[in-house]
Amino acid sequence: MNMLKPVLASMLLLAGSVCALAASEDDFKAAYAAAEAANKEAAALRNQWTTTAATLAAAKKSADAGDFDKAIAAAKEAEALAKASSFQATSEKTRWKDLEIR
Repeated sequence: MNMLKPVLASMLLLAGSVCALAASEDDFKAAYAAAEAANKEAAALRNQWTTTAATLAAAKKSADAGDFDKAIAAAKEAEALAKASSFQATSEKTRWKDLEIR
């Protein structure tokens, strides 16, 4: 997990930088679709994080309330979480071999 912290931190930083302009429903739909695609990729790797699902739900709830700026920010955060979980899954496939057996 130590290796993941800088990757996740930078992804979340990028996810948090949303335009100052008012976001539209179409912008949300695009961000949400990207987050769902990344989450499906994590599912294919059998490494979905529960925080991703919760963040996707929060994005949907914000969109339903009409707060598309907040919804897009949550969708981008969910995408970053899903990509980090995919990174974790792929990196751990080989990293276990580096462990020293005592």
